[in-house]
Amino acid sequence: QVQLVESGGGLVHPGGSLKLSCLASGFTFSDWAMSWARQAPGQGLEWVSGITYGGSITAYADFVKNRFTVSRDNAKNTLYLEMNSLKDEDTAVYFCARPSDNWYRSTTYDHRGQGTQVTVSS
Repeated sequence: QVQLVESGGGLVHPGGSLKLSCLASGFTFSDWAMSWARQAPGQGLEWVSGITYGGSITAYADFVKNRFTVSRDNAKNTLYLEMNSLKDEDTAVYFCARPSDNWYRSTTYDHRGQGTQVTVSS
């Protein structure tokens, strides 16, 4: 079955950096666009970034543009999110997700991981 397992979250000071990873299994990873989404306390799930199946095209929500970078290694079945210049408002649980329509900008998902907590605090 499809499994998505995130790692790399943690506590970081404002202005700091983290790199999240998502190991995928149970499907042909290289055939699918992938997304990162996040959910802050008391808030709904929001799309953060997406990448096409080959990795040549990426997209970002305005609130992370020029700070976050999405990438993938299809040989390792792994999706990444490099986060720089982190702000307090980036505090959330971050999820790796597979778009149900295989579109890198989609906000509907048929599978997502358990999430990894990112806390930005001084």
